[in-house]
Amino acid sequence: MTRLLELLINGVSLGAVYALIALGFVVIFRATEVVNFAHASLLLLGGYVTAVLHDDLGFLGALAVGVAAAALCGAFLEFVLLRRAKARRDVVAIATVGIDIVLTAELTRRIGTGVLSLGDPWHNSVVHIGGVTIAQTRIAALLTAAVLIGAFLAAFKYTSWGVSMRAVAEDSETAALMGIRLGRVSMSAWCVAGALAAVAAVFITAFPTPGLDRTTSVAALKAFPAAILGGLDSTTGALVGGLLIGLTESLVGGYQDDLSFLGRGLGDVAPYAVMVAVLLLRPAGLFGTREVSRV
Repeated sequence: MTRLLELLINGVSLGAVYALIALGFVVIFRATEVVNFAHASLLLLGGYVTAVLHDDLGFLGALAVGVAAAALCGAFLEFVLLRRAKARRDVVAIATVGIDIVLTAELTRRIGTGVLSLGDPWHNSVVHIGGVTIAQTRIAALLTAAVLIGAFLAAFKYTSWGVSMRAVAEDSETAALMGIRLGRVSMSAWCVAGALAAVAAVFITAFPTPGLDRTTSVAALKAFPAAILGGLDSTTGALVGGLLIGLTESLVGGYQDDLSFLGRGLGDVAPYAVMVAVLLLRPAGLFGTREVSRV
């Protein structure tokens, strides 16, 4: 029972981090109808900047610069790919694949074969609650994600930015006729996505993970099934999808020995298996909007 509780808590914490990353996919898709496949490289960029600067600026200072770097990179990609290229949305999505390859290749070249620490203040400290042992980073991840997701949802519902975002997602042409500046909404979405990814980088690489290395962007892609599973146009779906993927990965990985007949490394495959199973039943995701076409 103790083992199960530990796995559930770790799964919820990890799922909250995945939800932060999945929100980045969702907010960009709602604003621009583009699936940003370069999102993992934005996370790697934010994490790398934080790791390089934390000795000089301290953890919070380096994290602030990392968040700003990822947000500015997102804004630059939006300006170059969407505004200047003026290509179809599917072409832009394919272009983000190329951007991801180039940016990831350069960052992994700089990281090399080493493992970088982001200088988080929790290190390898743990908390004992009854018989359950929980890493402090997991608690910090859950609290931080809850605050950021709550702030995002509140802003999305109550601020003029959120109203503009929802209007653009509903009908971009009508929103433009009503005076909403589509370019500003689009760029802000890419900035927010980059910033959330940079924060998530801290908890993706913190204890019990050894640190930031060249495989971090691959680990971050586990949030993609969360966005697809919940529905690419649903902010609520990103949250639910992230939690489901986090719990799945934690439980399957924790009981790997009991599932050895299915093969090793099942925990890495399980999130994608869950995504496929859900899409077979609900092609638009759990909370996604079904497109209706008149024939």
